[in-house]
Amino acid sequence: MRCSVIIPTLNAGEAIVPLLRTLKAQTHQPDEVLVVDSQSEDGTVDRARQVEGVRVISVAREAFDHGGTRDEALRQTDGEFAVFLTQDALPVDESCLAHLLEPFEDARVAVVGGRQIARPDARPFEKRVRAYNYPNVDRKWDQSDVGRMGVRAFLISNVCAAYRRTAYEAVGGFDHPILTNEDMLITQKLLEAGYAAAYSARATVYHSHRLTWRQEYRRNALIGRTLKRYQDRFCHAGEMKEGIALFRHVESGLLRDGQLVEAVAFAANCAARLLGNRMGRMQEAEIVRMEENADEHKERGNSVGSV
Repeated sequence: MRCSVIIPTLNAGEAIVPLLRTLKAQTHQPDEVLVVDSQSEDGTVDRARQVEGVRVISVAREAFDHGGTRDEALRQTDGEFAVFLTQDALPVDESCLAHLLEPFEDARVAVVGGRQIARPDARPFEKRVRAYNYPNVDRKWDQSDVGRMGVRAFLISNVCAAYRRTAYEAVGGFDHPILTNEDMLITQKLLEAGYAAAYSARATVYHSHRLTWRQEYRRNALIGRTLKRYQDRFCHAGEMKEGIALFRHVESGLLRDGQLVEAVAFAANCAARLLGNRMGRMQEAEIVRMEENADEHKERGNSVGSV
């Protein structure tokens, strides 16, 4: 299986070196590694170029788009499979890439997501969140499972994900321009087109966040906007039910273990997520309404002009 690894970067710092070296040590060696840098100012590009076999291209920071930039990068590679990693993801072992590609032995599978586990220094609630969202169980699904799975049917993350190039191109690639969640949107397109998706629990990377409440709010506002704009494509599968289940699971575990400070911190974290999501949805609903009104006025003007 010929594969290309693509890593978007912005001020990745020294973290880019162990990531690239881990890729060089994989049992299934990538045929090419492409770093797409958005004008880093901390030496990221120089560090990446010091690793043998790594190709680096640069894009203007203001031109970066989660879907468009990744699409352009993929089209500059030629692997049968395209693997996306983020700069803050780190394969746990040398078999990560091999396990990520295994599900493609089923010709129906067009996209595979890897497992994320929190870094050792992550907060206790963040470790539980990752364990809940990325369980140690393989799975495979298609469009017929969307009703049962809800929003989880689309939860492939480009933190660690692989795509079959022919399927990717057949559905038109990532949506762009896009605020975020380009991975969920292409998963929706692939499922709708008749392909299957898979999750490999053995394709594991370290990845976790330590966001402030404000950062969490802003991040989820963007997610809320995306989910609102594309709600029809997501079959109106709301994330609220899944969010409540996550909160109950993590909060009960923290309280059961006597981690009261973490329980309070997680409750505040979830409040920031919820408020951001709701605000983002409200903002996007207003934007859509204004766009529809503008289109309606334009159509009326064209009708009058043709009389």
